[in-house]
Amino acid sequence: MRHSIDALVVDTPSGVLRENPPSATDPREVQPMPWVLLATKAHQTPDAAAWLRALAGGESTIAVLQNGVEHEARVAPYAGRAVVLPVVVECPSTRTAPGRVTQNGPARLKVPAGERGEAFARLFAGSDVEVEVVERFEDARWRKLCQNVAGGAVSALTGRTLGVTREPGVAWLARELVLECVRVARAEGVPLDDGIADEIVTSLQEGDPGAGTSMLSDRLAGASLEVDARNGAVVRLGMRHDIPTPLNRAVTAVLLAVNGDR
Repeated sequence: MRHSIDALVVDTPSGVLRENPPSATDPREVQPMPWVLLATKAHQTPDAAAWLRALAGGESTIAVLQNGVEHEARVAPYAGRAVVLPVVVECPSTRTAPGRVTQNGPARLKVPAGERGEAFARLFAGSDVEVEVVERFEDARWRKLCQNVAGGAVSALTGRTLGVTREPGVAWLARELVLECVRVARAEGVPLDDGIADEIVTSLQEGDPGAGTSMLSDRLAGASLEVDARNGAVVRLGMRHDIPTPLNRAVTAVLLAVNGDR
């Protein structure tokens, strides 16, 4: 981490958790560990390279708790001989101060079925974190991406909370972004139905209109946006299959230009 902290405090739906974990500010202070949990934003992965090389040895597993569908490819250059385990995260949270986080909903993680996935689930036994080991992990990973390409993009573009999806033009854009993602998912072998687009938009519209997204928070805070791992992934993988993704391409271009100001 960049700065040492005295305590880690998490305000959860079931109470306040306070821990005093050991912290390090220099990769030279650590040694290889059996498990490494990478929970940075996807575009911050290169910044964690020195830490991954120091923490991950030949017997290590790097659990990648990030958005997108390219977990393995993103982390492999820094993983050495460690195994990379992708994780789908559903844990709405807000960092309110250094060392303090507010958890706004249940913590749910999904991992691929297999020995590593089962071992990962055991790490959280007895905690409030729900870990689901799923046979069809790619379905879960792409469904999460479908959610992200819509809600994150329209909130970051407009600078507004998810109530903006109740406006007809914004709802149309969100739906079309998801449909492009669905077409690419199917080309990648993931059998998603077009109906997921209406399902996601309806969920956004019926949710708390004042709810934000991590991309909106980052834009308002002047931080870099995670658009490349989300909408950008749809564009990249669409090109692999000659599938046009004009709206995701436009969203990616605009929000990457916003990043250029950071």
